[in-house]
Amino acid sequence: MKRREILYGVNGGLGALAFHSMLQAEETIEPLSSRLAHFPKAKAKRCIFLYMAGGPSHIDTFDPKPKLKELHLKKFKRQSKFLSAMGSGERYYVQSPFNFVRAGKSGIQMCEHWQHLAGVADELCIYRGCQAESINHPTANYHMNTGNRFGGDPAIGSWVTYGLGTENQDLPGYVVLPEVAYPQGGAANWSNGFLPPHFQGTTLRSKGSPILDLHPPKGVTREGQRSNLDLLDGLNSMHAKRHPGHEELASRMESYELAYRMQMEVPGILDLGKEKQSTREAYGLDDQRTGEFGRRLLLARRLVERGVRFVQVYTAGWDSHDYINRSHRERIRSVDKPIASLIKDLKERGLLDETLIVWCGEFGRTPDNGKRGGGERLGRDHNKNAMAVWMAGGGVNAGHVVGATDEIGESAADVVHPISDFHVTILRLMGLDDNKLTYFHGGRFKQLSQTGGEVISQLIG
Repeated sequence: MKRREILYGVNGGLGALAFHSMLQAEETIEPLSSRLAHFPKAKAKRCIFLYMAGGPSHIDTFDPKPKLKELHLKKFKRQSKFLSAMGSGERYYVQSPFNFVRAGKSGIQMCEHWQHLAGVADELCIYRGCQAESINHPTANYHMNTGNRFGGDPAIGSWVTYGLGTENQDLPGYVVLPEVAYPQGGAANWSNGFLPPHFQGTTLRSKGSPILDLHPPKGVTREGQRSNLDLLDGLNSMHAKRHPGHEELASRMESYELAYRMQMEVPGILDLGKEKQSTREAYGLDDQRTGEFGRRLLLARRLVERGVRFVQVYTAGWDSHDYINRSHRERIRSVDKPIASLIKDLKERGLLDETLIVWCGEFGRTPDNGKRGGGERLGRDHNKNAMAVWMAGGGVNAGHVVGATDEIGESAADVVHPISDFHVTILRLMGLDDNKLTYFHGGRFKQLSQTGGEVISQLIG
């Protein structure tokens, strides 16, 4: 061999050794280890995402439309320009059955039934310019939760934990608190998608024990469990060497190890009986109307307090095609007190500045419907062109309303942005850059926004 060929071969070999060493070092790092944000000065270190499944009406919650009083029950024929799924035909404008009040020093307008949330209005940043892309519940849920209307992509909680890891290795980084009935689209709303399995949302059951088989069966000691896990780890390591590149096996072992650690950490978090009576009353735990949702919000507070990065809480029942007066009133009352208490509780504990709270559904609702009748019967259909969302804590522009819809609430008209920009803004508040938070899959680098997005600067304080 010529001298140049020898040197080339030696250099190639050294490079391969160095690359192998780097891979080994990378494998020793815990996949959920806490990592530095792209923007270290970002305030939000954790997120509680409150998801109102079904599509809450912006017109009846945070976006009053006095013009609809003039138009109430006025008949017109809609062409399917904006709301094609509603079809054309005779429609009737519907005024809100609720009054609106100005709350806090900021004077933010909200429905009269937000009696407790009004007390923390100055902590909220309400955004009225967001627009969705779908008016079908499953695809709209996927879009808001994963950035992809067709499912299969990682949830926003998965992206955040992929980017930041978590602060407590004895707990999952991404926890989901659903109702007994999952939202439309099911568990794909909190899937890890193409990200490694470590980043999938871990669900806690809403009824009975939040985690099945949390305690070892009788006769099984911690030492016995540890010995069994060590044996299983050795066997799986041998298998992994024969079949490299299979992430599922390593993830399964890490799940076993996490479950082992959770047996010591989780019972204390889930035991709400040790909370003070004043806290139980604040979250409405002993009230049939608020107890179920309040319990999950209190769990969310305890989880983020102990280092969980992202907690998502679901509640349904907002799909009010008719009887919106009754249904939205009850829905608001069921979440109002617990949400206000969560905000106050986090603030009293010095956690609100570092905890981003997001409130949203999958789309808004129309200013009209195809039914004419008494006030109790009237409702609203799905609307992708206008919706209201809000955020609190975590560096948001608190005490402000950003954006606006037109005079009847049919379409966003000011500071208009798609959901992808809303996602990019959430990531920025968490210290993450959507253009840098990528994962190579299917031949290209993918990201939450799909193809990039714009930060809605008005939402950041």
